[in-house]
Amino acid sequence: MGEKHLIVSGLQLWQWRNAALVAAIATDVPPTEVDWLLLEVAGLDRLALRLESFKNWPQIQMQLPLEELDQLWQRRLNERLPVQYITKATPWRQFKIAVSNAVLIPRPETECLIDLAVAVAGNASGHWADLGTGSGAIAIGLADVLPKATIHAVDYSVEALAIAQANAQNLGFADRIRFYQGSWWEPLAFLKGQFSGMVSNPPYIPTSTLPSLQPEVVKHEPHLALDGGADGLDCIRHLIEISPSYLQPGGVWLIEMMAGQADAVRELLQNQGNYSNIQIHADLAGIERFALAYVN
Repeated sequence: MGEKHLIVSGLQLWQWRNAALVAAIATDVPPTEVDWLLLEVAGLDRLALRLESFKNWPQIQMQLPLEELDQLWQRRLNERLPVQYITKATPWRQFKIAVSNAVLIPRPETECLIDLAVAVAGNASGHWADLGTGSGAIAIGLADVLPKATIHAVDYSVEALAIAQANAQNLGFADRIRFYQGSWWEPLAFLKGQFSGMVSNPPYIPTSTLPSLQPEVVKHEPHLALDGGADGLDCIRHLIEISPSYLQPGGVWLIEMMAGQADAVRELLQNQGNYSNIQIHADLAGIERFALAYVN
């Protein structure tokens, strides 16, 4: 593919953008995604987009040919392909996290997990686990706010781990995060009882409700990262049961869950018997989304 295909005139791109905005509104896709796409693939800045000043530029260097961008945009509209999978990236905290359809797209509300971790851990050192790391977003967030800690990131998916490792490398955290393939705590048995904290955004969607999720999610995001079994709590139940033997006394247990699961999760933690100071925290939308507890 020659370099020439990657150069478009400002006018061409302006015309494409106008058509894309109309199509977005017509198919109920947020029109803001058009500009987000152009920020990524055409290197335009927000001001140039807002003022439409790029319309007069003789040439714009694209990361992929306009025809290819248009094909991907058609897939966004018709197949509901998430825009993050088109740009292969998503903003998360202050980072740009690479993603593919092998990983769940990190959500803005999950950023609160990192804020909660730093609120309870202060400037803690020691070993921290991110179980079900996916894109590596949580592990990177933890490494960023807990500079003295060593982060151990686990995922069952080999493809997800490859992306997580690339993200850690690109963002400068490769020496702070160790990656393991396996199920939940299993690869970390050699550090059993030594962890200061555990953070997880596990699969928590009840199997029967998966088909009713947005088509962007159902058709394109990995079901392994979504399906939490009949009541959505299979993985959370496992993490509640197993974690006390991996965390040291006073160790932090912190997860994300679905709206409506808080009472069940609180009860599971209480009944397990090894947790104290059980707390439920809301996300920015006021939804009870995080459970926090300490191991006795």
